[in-house]
Amino acid sequence: MKVTETIRCRGHPNVLSRHPTTFEITKDGHLTCKGDCIIAVGAEKGAADLSPEFRNALARDDANLRTRLTCGNISVVIISRGSADFTLDHPSDMVWRRSRHVCGRTVGIQSDRTARTLPRELIGCLKNGGELLVEMIVTTGGDAGEPP
Repeated sequence: MKVTETIRCRGHPNVLSRHPTTFEITKDGHLTCKGDCIIAVGAEKGAADLSPEFRNALARDDANLRTRLTCGNISVVIISRGSADFTLDHPSDMVWRRSRHVCGRTVGIQSDRTARTLPRELIGCLKNGGELLVEMIVTTGGDAGEPP
């Protein structure tokens, strides 16, 4: 099974992208410098707004998540895992984590990128208020051992 979601959001002058274990997008419109994991604001969706089909596919232990972040002409792909423990019920936030920690905001665990390791060119585009396109593809079933 393969299911996709696309989310638009935007950068903010206070994007620092320094967090060593996570990165986050939020529906909130404002960002303080304390939010060093937040890379974009004004997201069209939070975890609770993802389609039921996508949520069901992602909330499986055999789910693989491929997320492409694009700002301007700069793109990066992040590979993560899903989990049957996901609740995906946070109304405004989505968080990708290097760890296996799960809460209502978590959309990806064991991610191969964090805020700190995202390309600085991408972060520069976001600091200038650029639009961020977040393309998420979850695969399950027969593709469980292979990243999407």
